[in-house]
Amino acid sequence: MKFERVIIITDKTRLEQLIERFNSKAQAKFYIESSGGDFNFFELEHNIFYESLKKVKHSISEILKYKIIHRSFLPTYIFTEQDLVLVIGQDGLVANTAKYVSSLPIIGINPDIKRYDGILLKHSPDHLKSILKDVIKGNYNTKQVTMAKAVLNDGQELLAFNDFYIGADSHVSSKYSIEFNGDKEQQSSSGIIVSTGAGSTGWLSSIFNMTNIISEYYSRDLADCGTTLDWNENKLIFAVREPFLSKMSQTNIGYGIITKNKTLKIESHMPSKGIIFSDGVESDFLNFNSGSSVEISIANEKANLII
Repeated sequence: MKFERVIIITDKTRLEQLIERFNSKAQAKFYIESSGGDFNFFELEHNIFYESLKKVKHSISEILKYKIIHRSFLPTYIFTEQDLVLVIGQDGLVANTAKYVSSLPIIGINPDIKRYDGILLKHSPDHLKSILKDVIKGNYNTKQVTMAKAVLNDGQELLAFNDFYIGADSHVSSKYSIEFNGDKEQQSSSGIIVSTGAGSTGWLSSIFNMTNIISEYYSRDLADCGTTLDWNENKLIFAVREPFLSKMSQTNIGYGIITKNKTLKIESHMPSKGIIFSDGVESDFLNFNSGSSVEISIANEKANLII
């Protein structure tokens, strides 16, 4: 694969978000400090990020052309096979990006190792030049990550790098029918989580933690629930959050493993405010109201992280 340019994906720093919220840096500073906060924290984080971005742009400019794309433009930007994708920001930005770049290789750059865990950001700005030279020569390896796919009955699609949430957009009961492995029932719950291997140690793990804590409280002799899948394993895990048992709702389908040959089907019974969103980004969603049904499966595309 011949790369002609690097597409740098960035997001707003927390300082930029504060300035956007309060219209000026001075007003943002006044608000934070009057609340007892440390405005210097946000300034330092902002400066470190842009110093790292400056290093990244300098390293790339000596080898390839580049273009900077803000996260908000990802859903509409058209990538080509000649694009090498570079993400600089927090781990979640890699997850957001992977859904829109198909199988293009992604370099994750950690701009601030003191603040960001860097689970998906395996490289530092200081090492980027040598990484780029190796990539151009074809001397690199990628870690493939299985993604989830949601397809509505009207043809709309959404991918997830970490997980899907299917349910109501607020703290009201999510009402739907669920079908899995030949069984089908009506449910009322706090929504459904579908997780990939990459996301299985995140939101999904909190559901298992709650289950384990309650089980231990009642002294049940249960083995520890494990949620971790290999990132490239062709499996997804789904779990129903807080299912409610009543005359009109059942709780028999609460957990399962989705495979290439076994999908999850859900039909909405919510007149309004039903949604499907992925990777914690509520602004990137599909409406899921009465009349809508969705099939959750393993995506054909896999994310490719350069390691």
